[in-house]
Amino acid sequence: MVDVTNESHENPAAHQYTVSIDDVTEDLMACTCPHHVHRNAFCKHMAAVENATDDGTLEAFPSEDEDETEPDNCDCEGLGDFPCWPCVRTGRTELPN
Repeated sequence: MVDVTNESHENPAAHQYTVSIDDVTEDLMACTCPHHVHRNAFCKHMAAVENATDDGTLEAFPSEDEDETEPDNCDCEGLGDFPCWPCVRTGRTELPN
C-alpha cells in the first residue's frame, strides 16, 4: 500500500488516498479515490505510484521538450472530455481532478 497526497489542492489533507499494489506481481490493484472507486478506472494517483522513482519522487510536470503529438494508440475520441491513458501517460493531456 502506498499513501498518496494531492498537494495541488488548497487542503491536501482532504485529498489523501491509498493505492494498493499486488505483493507478488507488483501490479497496481486499486485506489481509494472517488474516480477509481466509482468508475473502477485507472486514476492519476495510480499513475503517480507507477511513475514514481525508487526514491519516491515523481516528475509531476513533464519537460516542455517532450513531444506532445498524439500517441499512436490514442483513444480519446470515444471518451468525451476525458483523456485516454496513452495521452495521460505521455503528458499530452492531464486527468481532470
